[in-house]
Amino acid sequence: MRPTTNKEYVAPWEKAFDRVLSPLDEFIHRQTTSGILLMLCAIAALTLANSQWSDAYHHFLEMPFSIGVPGFYLSKSLHHWINDGLMALFFFVIGLELKREILVGELANLKQAMLPIIAAIGGMVVPVIIYISINPEGHTFDGWGVPMATDIAFALGTLALLGTRIPKNLLTFLVALAIVDDLGAVMVIAVFYTETISIQALLVAAVTLGLLITLNLGGIRRSLPYILLGIVLWVAMLKSGVHATLAGIFLAFTIPMRPKYDADRFLTQIHEMVGQIKLAHQNETNIVKNDDLRSKVHALGKGVQLVQAPAQIMERTMHMPSAYLIIPIFSLANAGIPVDWSALGGIVTHPVSVGIATGLVFGKLIGIAGFSWVAVKLGVTTLPPGLNFKHIVGAALMGGIGFTMSIFIAELGFAHSPEDLLMAKSGVLIASAVAGILGFVWLYLTTEKQTE
Repeated sequence: MRPTTNKEYVAPWEKAFDRVLSPLDEFIHRQTTSGILLMLCAIAALTLANSQWSDAYHHFLEMPFSIGVPGFYLSKSLHHWINDGLMALFFFVIGLELKREILVGELANLKQAMLPIIAAIGGMVVPVIIYISINPEGHTFDGWGVPMATDIAFALGTLALLGTRIPKNLLTFLVALAIVDDLGAVMVIAVFYTETISIQALLVAAVTLGLLITLNLGGIRRSLPYILLGIVLWVAMLKSGVHATLAGIFLAFTIPMRPKYDADRFLTQIHEMVGQIKLAHQNETNIVKNDDLRSKVHALGKGVQLVQAPAQIMERTMHMPSAYLIIPIFSLANAGIPVDWSALGGIVTHPVSVGIATGLVFGKLIGIAGFSWVAVKLGVTTLPPGLNFKHIVGAALMGGIGFTMSIFIAELGFAHSPEDLLMAKSGVLIASAVAGILGFVWLYLTTEKQTE
């Protein structure tokens, strides 16, 4: 019998690379990192927009960029590609998270889901009421959807800075709340921030969506057909007048959430394959030379894929690009607000910035904490174990960090009003900073470190 070697092959520079890359990999996977990166990009955009490179910064964003072939191509500014294209991928990840939470996560059990659902509804309704009370009519009314959004990356990043002071259930509550919040924002964009409708393009989108659903029902689990049809869906949505980013949500909802194998079937396959791999290994230990061994290992790898839901595989694959590439790029492209300190008084008194800032800071606090308190007192739901209303107030303050989604809705609502858009972005940035600081200080002062 051939002796066991148990060798691990190490490339000449592999250990040196590991020493450099391991701390970097650990930093990237921390919860705080995406929030920190987002903050740095926002600061960089603000710096560029208020420096000698301001004209170059704005000129670069407005550069035309075309994709396609002569006779059939799309040509848009880089800014539009980011907001319509990259953000569709961001919405795709949101859609995958939504589907997971609804089917098997925090929103699957109605009793358990009621608290974040009710809190999210309050966190959307009250800010909108506050904004409309300040901007009841005219062109400024169009920004009513801006203060209803929450930036989960910023909020979780700020919460994570508090370390063991924060119970895990508070993070779970905020994630579930933000997901419901995102769903509300998506519905608002689809219904209220859609311009002229092209029926022909909408029909193409509907047929494409039908084909995607057919793939799901037909048990197709390979990602390529979904990706190709997803691109067609995105183009059709772009041409239809309905905002193209919604294609990401629709595509995500068609990705299968059930694996091919259950855990028991996979364990049975593992036991069978291990025996076959041992037999193949006895003939030749070098997998490069041993075709039989290589095919058995390939079959085992295929089983590993089939025991995972395609939607979860895609969510895991897309999470890093979304958190560390798409959202930071969006921040760089949209947070560049020219600041005129002499006009600061105009910003803090303008109805758009006041409505948004008040809605995000006070509206979110009153809506999330208030609706949660009423729901618990009426017996509709209960607080998760380990949480009290001090935690809920802290989460409500964190919910006022609107940033990404708020700026995105502002771009839609004030697309034809540059002055109002500037005021809206200013209001979002000021409110997000105030809400984040207040939430951090509140939770730091009202909570204690948890024992491990």
